[in-house]
Amino acid sequence: QVQLVESGGGLVQAGGSLRLSCTASRSIFFSFNAMGWYRQAPGKQREAVAQITSGGTTIYADSVKGRFTISADNAENTVYLQMNSLKPEDTAVYYCHTLFTARNYWGQGTQVTVSS
Repeated sequence: QVQLVESGGGLVQAGGSLRLSCTASRSIFFSFNAMGWYRQAPGKQREAVAQITSGGTTIYADSVKGRFTISADNAENTVYLQMNSLKPEDTAVYYCHTLFTARNYWGQGTQVTVSS
């Protein structure tokens, strides 16, 4: 069993920044091959935003490259998503995700709203 708890969402103006946090109930480094962030906007499918592996390799969706940064603090069992230069199209519910023992685990989601 894994619990993922997100925080850090909110309302921000276009061009602003937010940092999302996802704290896991287990050691990130020893338990998971990778952790990631997904988002789902109203009326749209959930999409991958960024991923970080236990070895530190990062992958980003083209739409966020150069603006978002994913990082991990293994001592705190926490993964972060630093979001800069936010755009209205970044508005969505953001979910933390990991795969553990062949099962998908999701956080409860945190709302990010970017006003124009």
